[in-house]
Amino acid sequence: MSSDRLILSTKKKEDRRVAVATLVGTTVEWYDFFIYANAVALIFGPLFFDPLSNDNAFLGQLIGFATVGISFFFRPLGALVAGHLGDKLGRKIMMVATLILMGAATVLIGLLPTYQSIGMWAPVLLILLRVIQGFSAGGEWGGAALMAVEHAPADKRGWYGGFPQVGVPLGMLTATGVLSVVHAISGDQFNVWGWRVPFLFSIILIVVGMFIRLGVAESPIFEEVAKDDVQLRLPLFKMFKYNGKQLVQGALAFMGNNVVGYMITGGFILAYTSGSNGMGLDQNRMLNIITLASAAWIVTTMFSAWLSDRIGRVRTYQIGFVLNLIWVFPLFMLINTGRWSMIILAILPLTIGLGLTYGPQSAMFAEIFPARVRYSGAGLAYAMGAILGGAFSPLIATYLFGKFNTTLAVSTYLFVFTLIALIGTSTIKDRTGMDLSKNANDIPGNIELEAAVESKKVTGTPATFELGAGY
Repeated sequence: MSSDRLILSTKKKEDRRVAVATLVGTTVEWYDFFIYANAVALIFGPLFFDPLSNDNAFLGQLIGFATVGISFFFRPLGALVAGHLGDKLGRKIMMVATLILMGAATVLIGLLPTYQSIGMWAPVLLILLRVIQGFSAGGEWGGAALMAVEHAPADKRGWYGGFPQVGVPLGMLTATGVLSVVHAISGDQFNVWGWRVPFLFSIILIVVGMFIRLGVAESPIFEEVAKDDVQLRLPLFKMFKYNGKQLVQGALAFMGNNVVGYMITGGFILAYTSGSNGMGLDQNRMLNIITLASAAWIVTTMFSAWLSDRIGRVRTYQIGFVLNLIWVFPLFMLINTGRWSMIILAILPLTIGLGLTYGPQSAMFAEIFPARVRYSGAGLAYAMGAILGGAFSPLIATYLFGKFNTTLAVSTYLFVFTLIALIGTSTIKDRTGMDLSKNANDIPGNIELEAAVESKKVTGTPATFELGAGY
């Protein structure tokens, strides 16, 4: 079967269904994830880390941001498990499973008793649920990204791959929007019961996301691979053997986006401007500004996804990283004025560089890994980049500001990591629009993988546990 026949036409309804499924599901996943990050910035210190917050509000917030980062260490585990199963069982099943897991953890956080009710069990259970969120986030992205890209026509992979990417800013937009509305309605009761509403609201989103995702067809490229009588026993190990370089390149690319992006999405700017230990600005106004930034990020992400089909993935990334390098210093200079107009002027331009280094990610990651190990490679690169970049960027930024008492230290930190990401991304071989099937011999490691499969076919060895028929 030719690779052209594996790619669905944009005129077919299935393409649109897949795009919507990846968009909605990723939005739900990241709504869940960002609700937590914003809640940490606003109120989780006194609710779940009561002794620390009472003695030292700064330390309580620092511990809260640490719980944001801890979950990132479990993203690689989620990526390993989901990647292994996704390369063997299919992309679709893992998309649904991770959506359910993330949603369940979020709803349980909304039901969790606080420190005043159950003492130390409150932060312990909170961290456990946050770990589950991290595991789920690490496994979900690869499935959504590959479903979108592997269904797409070659000349529009960037555009279609942008839909799961948009789910992140859309999830942030939904999270901050719901928090802002609930904060305004509950008023003084927000710290009592209002904060629980956004977490419990997730159950509605989960049902909608599951309904849409269950209705789409499996990736045609995975179906081609699955037709072989012999499958790779451990796709993950083969990926490490043949695609270690691509794994590092992808991780560095995402690191650069994540380290800057989590100033907004990870709650640092929200905490710095309106938290109990920050500038003392109005929380609801800041939530509205971040909501506006999330909307702008959606536009820049889809624009960059479209642009990458025309000028290439790597070039799009390079432009975005250069813009971020230029803006990380004016960012806090403008915020420090304390004027609302200047804060908006600081945050909105940042979304341009973020969009340019995020929109092409699904397509670029899919294009640098062979079909048989693509879920493992793309998912793990994503998870590792998140650890290197966003996992502890709010925590590190909070620490740097507390130690040096200047946001210049934070901007320098962002600049250095962005520069490293720019250099790493520039080493990637751009395969924009090129073959994604199992016959794409220009992808590093693909020839060796196909040779290994063919050798098993030639010898006539039956499929056994050793050859991948088992687990």
